[in-house]
Amino acid sequence: MAKVRPLHDRLLVKRIEEAETVKGGIIIPDSAKEKPQEGEVVAVGNGKILDNGTKVALDVKAGDKILFGKYSGTDIKLDGEEYMILREDEVLAVIG
Repeated sequence: MAKVRPLHDRLLVKRIEEAETVKGGIIIPDSAKEKPQEGEVVAVGNGKILDNGTKVALDVKAGDKILFGKYSGTDIKLDGEEYMILREDEVLAVIG
């Protein structure tokens, strides 16, 4: 993967794909599946800068597994791999 460092309070996340679901012997095509809302943090920014200029470190770190909202973030492609960039405040929870 290309060396990428998100800015400020942003995170670079690799989605964790759900296993293919089979209902009644019918394989559900990718286009009909909802995108998973779980991912692994690949890289984090240096921290959020408050209005008074103070920098606050992020609570999440590279390697954390997170939950995020269905419509959160921006999808990007790096070296043929799909990732997303989202702000730390879009993270709903850290898993484990």
